[in-house]
Amino acid sequence: MGVPGFPDALRVLSRDAGCDLHRVLAAACGPVPAWDPVVYLADFAHTVLFPLAADVAEERVAGTMAGRTFTTGQPVASAGDGSARVWVPVVEQTTRTGVLAITVPEASEAVLAQAEMLGVFAGLAVAAAARVTDVPYVRRRGRAMSLPAGMQWDLLPPLSARTAGAVIAGVLEPAYDIAGDAFDYAVNGDDLHFAIIDGLGHGIGSTLLTGLAVGAYRHARRDGASLAGMHTAIDAALAGYYDDVSFATGIVARLATGPGRLEWSCAGHPRPLLLRGRKVAAELDCEATLPFGLSGGTPVPGVCELEPGDAVLLYTDGVVEARTPDGELFGTDRLADLLEREAASGQPAEELLHRLVRAVLDHQAGGLRDDATLLLVQWTGR
Repeated sequence: MGVPGFPDALRVLSRDAGCDLHRVLAAACGPVPAWDPVVYLADFAHTVLFPLAADVAEERVAGTMAGRTFTTGQPVASAGDGSARVWVPVVEQTTRTGVLAITVPEASEAVLAQAEMLGVFAGLAVAAAARVTDVPYVRRRGRAMSLPAGMQWDLLPPLSARTAGAVIAGVLEPAYDIAGDAFDYAVNGDDLHFAIIDGLGHGIGSTLLTGLAVGAYRHARRDGASLAGMHTAIDAALAGYYDDVSFATGIVARLATGPGRLEWSCAGHPRPLLLRGRKVAAELDCEATLPFGLSGGTPVPGVCELEPGDAVLLYTDGVVEARTPDGELFGTDRLADLLEREAASGQPAEELLHRLVRAVLDHQAGGLRDDATLLLVQWTGR
């Protein structure tokens, strides 16, 4: 059993910014030995896995081996005649973005371990290539996307991340037509900063408004502003640019991952849910200001001392205000019940959120009237 040929693969990658990623992966697979590598990237709705190679068929997330690997994050193998086909997650740092399929002589434990490292390498190679070529983006898109949605996806960080003390994951729907909802986060040392924003209205105007809010948040955060300072920076940016009643609701928060101390401020936004012991223990509350852009003043942040395993769910009003055709609201109680049920299933944070948002889509028969965004932050302990 060899080791992946990462030096050879890196040489190929470094010589051509827009190179064929199949050649890069083939170079990495050679010494293992492994062959026939195929990278599949999840579409924006996480329902289909699209291959980077144009001559390979797509795979559904539901009901396939590739989909099982993507959903669970675990390797899957299928034995053949003298070889085995193996599927492993494609991971960008800690975010699963797709699946790598390779063929190996046998799916031993050592081979699977090497295959998983190839999946990590594939994620980093795809992420590097995506900065200079549109190919990964176009392949995973799969179908037409609105201009506001395309702009919004470009604004977002990776949909999930893990640190030594916390997990964060987010999801947005409708994935191909969002406009106005966004979230952002940054892991800065022992602090996990995060925010959720819901801009007024729909379409391109709402996307631009939210983009300004996120930009102001990032600028203040990178300048070392306090939590209240980040909040007021967003408010000032919107109020200073718009001379009408344009506004955004939102929550700005910071989790100190050492002691598990959560601080947050609220600008006219729905209150987060605290999940403790797989039960919704409370709606977190603080003294809310007016929405961003309406000169709501300096906030008084709320503080919560988390216990190991606690999770906090932030969401936009498009989640709880989703309606059935006859007008029945999805509601906070239903969201809390589903959160408890899915938390009890032990699914990873990313899959838990996708199950929640699928329930919202099912409730409204697949057609949301407003963006529905969920952001889950869990403190795993010291």
